[in-house]
Amino acid sequence: MMYKTLITSFLFIFSVILLSRCVTTDTAYSRVAPGMWRGVLELEKYRVAVNDKDTIMILYDQFKPGELPFNFEITYTDEERFYVEIINGSERIRLDSIQYGRDRSQARDTMNIWFPEYQSYIHAEIRGGVMQGEWVVTTKEDYRIPFYAHAGRGYRFTPLQETPVRDLTGSWPTLFGVEGKPEDQEKAIGEFKQKGNHLEGTFRTETGDYRFLEGTVQGRKFFLSCFDGAHAYLFSGSIKNDTLQGEFRSGHRYQTLWTGWQDPQFKLGAADSLTQLKKGAAVRFAVKTPEGKDLVYPSPAFDNKIKVFTVMGTWCPNCRDEQVFLTEFLKENPDVAQEMAVVGFAFERNKEVAQSNAHLSAYKKKMGIPFEIVYAGKADKASAAQFFPALDHVMAFPTMIVIDKQNQVRQIHTGFDGPATSKYADFKLEFTRLIQDLR
Repeated sequence: MMYKTLITSFLFIFSVILLSRCVTTDTAYSRVAPGMWRGVLELEKYRVAVNDKDTIMILYDQFKPGELPFNFEITYTDEERFYVEIINGSERIRLDSIQYGRDRSQARDTMNIWFPEYQSYIHAEIRGGVMQGEWVVTTKEDYRIPFYAHAGRGYRFTPLQETPVRDLTGSWPTLFGVEGKPEDQEKAIGEFKQKGNHLEGTFRTETGDYRFLEGTVQGRKFFLSCFDGAHAYLFSGSIKNDTLQGEFRSGHRYQTLWTGWQDPQFKLGAADSLTQLKKGAAVRFAVKTPEGKDLVYPSPAFDNKIKVFTVMGTWCPNCRDEQVFLTEFLKENPDVAQEMAVVGFAFERNKEVAQSNAHLSAYKKKMGIPFEIVYAGKADKASAAQFFPALDHVMAFPTMIVIDKQNQVRQIHTGFDGPATSKYADFKLEFTRLIQDLR
């Protein structure tokens, strides 16, 4: 058996080497190779015992544990300028904020790829078709994850095509944190679509979703990942009949176990019932915009308007999805927009208020947001609850408060089912119906 495994692994390695030599790229570029790349975030360094040769050979046709792979594409707009698109399933994230130069001390080309909305970047040294560096989150204390990438590799986890033991397409009720206490566990629903070995999907929770996940099913094993500049998600698991057992890692500082099963009756809590207005309380605030303008509610500026106040953070991809939705809604419904007042209350990770305000102005401009985004406090739920004491608690970023023209709270919506979920279209219809009813 070991001899057969070694022969199979050797043939696979030989074929990969042969294919890699056949990869060609347009050589008419001056900086970094165009086309598809396979990037990897090393959540942990993995070392193999040198005496276990069979294990070493097998690792050549699988990704290493603790590696979070993702794909990106480099496209040139002229001989010098190019942009990067991060790929997660059907999602493409275009990045134009790129700094390219040369490290004279090392005699190497270097590049910074910025995710401006999330205040993070990839720093990489480039040698031909190879990059090596790190992903850095500037708003977290010493948050750096090693990164490397290879040009001409279009697969995500592995090019293998081992026959899956079953098709995972459908909904999977899930519990995260099963190794801990019951009160600390989080309910979710996994929504998957599988075609052959290819797997896409997301997990919906009561506080939001895990956005666009992409991966593979190999035999009884499956893997999913997502990297968007804000979050680095890695899911791995095994299939046993109608049960899934897995591990979830978020960056290099958090990991937990989870389990999934089949149950068509399983439901999450209703998003409009998870946060309540305290009896006899009313929403009030007095803040300044990043430009220094006073914004006060109640005030004449909000009279005879449908108010939409959203608790958010620029570091939060679900919040970004909600900002995109609100922006599109206002642009697509100009008559309704005249009767609405939308404000985003940002709870940020920057240490200084001035830094937060500068970032909020850039964030608003970058995304083309037509409503006010104001700094409201530090990025934690306690700060959000303190800012909005009329709410019994703040359970999630984002949380949307809808108030009618008579200043009565009509809905408090916890979390956001974004475009990666099956519920996004339903939310759009329900929101449109609610706003029309309040006109």
